[in-house]
Amino acid sequence: MPKILAPVRDEISLKAAIDAGADAVYFGIGELNMRISSKGIELDELPRIVELAHKRNVQVFITLNVIVYDYELEKLEKILLKVKEAEADAVICWDLAVIQKCQELNIPFHISTQASISNTMAAKYYENLGAKCLVLARECTLDQIKEIKNNIKKAKIEVFCHGAMCVSISGRCFLSNFLECKSANRGECFQPCRREYTIHDKESGHELDVSNGFVMSPKDLCTIEILDKIIDTGVDYLKIEGRGRSPEYIKIVTGAYRQALDAIAKNKYTDELKTELLAELRKVYNRGFSTGFLFGRPAEEGWSRTRDSQATEKKVLVGGVVNYFKKTKIADIKVLSGKINLGDTLQIQGKTTGVARVVVKEIKEHENNQVTFPCDFVVRGKDEVYKIVDSD
Repeated sequence: MPKILAPVRDEISLKAAIDAGADAVYFGIGELNMRISSKGIELDELPRIVELAHKRNVQVFITLNVIVYDYELEKLEKILLKVKEAEADAVICWDLAVIQKCQELNIPFHISTQASISNTMAAKYYENLGAKCLVLARECTLDQIKEIKNNIKKAKIEVFCHGAMCVSISGRCFLSNFLECKSANRGECFQPCRREYTIHDKESGHELDVSNGFVMSPKDLCTIEILDKIIDTGVDYLKIEGRGRSPEYIKIVTGAYRQALDAIAKNKYTDELKTELLAELRKVYNRGFSTGFLFGRPAEEGWSRTRDSQATEKKVLVGGVVNYFKKTKIADIKVLSGKINLGDTLQIQGKTTGVARVVVKEIKEHENNQVTFPCDFVVRGKDEVYKIVDSD
């Protein structure tokens, strides 16, 4: 069975990913990664974070997958030395300067999807450079993935299984850079492709509404219903996109694919379970789902119909944890906004707690903006408390 590689943006989402069943996690450090807007992990925190993951038998991959300029080579070496010291499992990259530095420092490296590996010749080239894993181009079909996998002897093969899709080839887009000097290749993309567009005739001044104005905004990739077909290609890692997403997104998506893989391994992957997991995935951020290029060009069904998320759930901050009484398993919550009622589903999250949900079945006390209720899992002071509600 392939391993699940989950995204991480901070310590809360790290705990969430591990609790949900991730076999490996990936995240960026500082400026040299493709998700500079997400928090990432601070360089000084890296040894502790790697140790936390390794204690749970979870691999750690560091994304250094941007293009790198001359003035950043010293910074690059500093980061890589820390990566080596922390004993992270690999670096995900594609800039040849990063590859060369990894070779010099004897750091395992994986080739990012940014390299657009879409054929056996390219795959063998990077394998001969010493790459331990190749993240294939997101434009590859199932047949192409299988062909490459069958012709590669040493390197692992990784493909995306879920998350946002980019309209450009493997994410190498210049639209954001041209409009706002925010380069997608430097992790700064502000996603102008996700907006609705019209056609403007400069000579006549006429404007035409485009059928589905979101002409550059693909739906999100979702392979939960065809996961068995992806496994048949022989890939080694299933990658979830989403380093900029919320901790609950990371936990729910990782958990769904974990459950699916475990069911496939037991030959119990039924249509009923697929439907159940798909509904679970729809609860968190998405722009609608498609299977991307796995069966060829996605055509009309591949385009989103809205700029906004189509998640069926959302969270609303209601307060924070004041105390937890372990003997009686009672949580004490300070309510800062709204009200906590019987039957509410609450999400409690924090660095040690990760992301966990509880249904309020009994309220012990409700006074002075504080609520106490039974909670089977341990929560901690300063944990944030959210109410989960329908998106409507």
